[in-house]
Amino acid sequence: MSTDVKTAYLSRRVAVLKPSGIRKFFDIVATMQDVISLGIGEPDFTTPESILKAGIRSLEAGETHYTSNAGTLELRQALVDHLNRQYAVEYDPLTEMVITVGVSEALYLSMTALLNPGEEVIIPTPCFVAYQAEVILAGGVPVEVPTRAEDGFQLRPEALEAAITPRTKLILLGYPNNPTGAVATREALLEVARLAEKYDLLVVSDELYDQLVYGVPHVCFAALPGMWKRTILLGGFSKNYAMTGWRIGFAAAPADILRGLLRVHQYTIMSAPTMAQAAALEAIENGGPHVEQMRLEYNRRRKLIVAGLNELGLATVEPHGAFYAFPSIAATGMDEDTFAQKLLDEERVAVVPGTAFGPGGDGFVRCSYATAYEKIEEALNRMQRFMNRYG
Repeated sequence: MSTDVKTAYLSRRVAVLKPSGIRKFFDIVATMQDVISLGIGEPDFTTPESILKAGIRSLEAGETHYTSNAGTLELRQALVDHLNRQYAVEYDPLTEMVITVGVSEALYLSMTALLNPGEEVIIPTPCFVAYQAEVILAGGVPVEVPTRAEDGFQLRPEALEAAITPRTKLILLGYPNNPTGAVATREALLEVARLAEKYDLLVVSDELYDQLVYGVPHVCFAALPGMWKRTILLGGFSKNYAMTGWRIGFAAAPADILRGLLRVHQYTIMSAPTMAQAAALEAIENGGPHVEQMRLEYNRRRKLIVAGLNELGLATVEPHGAFYAFPSIAATGMDEDTFAQKLLDEERVAVVPGTAFGPGGDGFVRCSYATAYEKIEEALNRMQRFMNRYG
């Protein structure tokens, strides 16, 4: 059977999806030796020991069965208490919280439960690579609104409002931002709130990196005046607690909305991994000092990489959240794909082309500083040789 015939069996929604720009590039990296990767958005820390032991204890106790569809009540209650302490938002653990298989599932549940065919979702870009794809898979239409380096990659309310049509259903936010490291200001988010109220929109707010901020506060969108009823709040443990492989996240929303997400979750997943929920409970109850220790080390690396990139002539807006820098490569005269490929081939340093993250990413590359300080130093040395040839 030919490839064309096989492709004909795919749904149109799947057939039109672009391959992940990150995965495509790192399939190449995996075949090479002596590569320093500034590309993977994953903590290089091992999950803290107390959290590991909580997961092990769960297994040793024979907790290998399903939990409630929504997750263990203990974890939901702990998350509700945490959100209340951190951001003064209140949720009912029984009806307004579901534990998911990472934030990726929470995003899938939100789009599938909320979108009707042809409804539009406004997405500020550059953004996490899955946003547009999840909208398309749910039958929706992603409407991309680029942010700009000259604005510090902050939201522009006038651009968002210009993108709103009678078909608009949602605004999908991701702050602290992957890939730019931008942290949305309270003023910018209040403008989004004004638009949500004016046009009767919902807001899905992915706040996965909420505890990884440097010198600025993170603003929880659901805590803004009048926004609790309009917000689906997504969060998780992968980045803050170095728990990527545990696959544990959550979605919180008013009961009538959460009910829809839970319905999709019941038929798709059943429940998040039981031992991962036990580990997450330990993380949310006692993991704060570990988060702070990792945040301080990320901040040290952040200062190194931002100063180093700027010194090389790769102009970098200072990131205030997550663990990414997003330098401009305009000084080289190359496009982002050529820059990334040449840097990999010639100096064995891996970065991700900015266009993998949507409009506004052209002319930029993403550099993750979730890798050892010494490796970042060596990567900058290699990049200096590269820039001596092309800068």
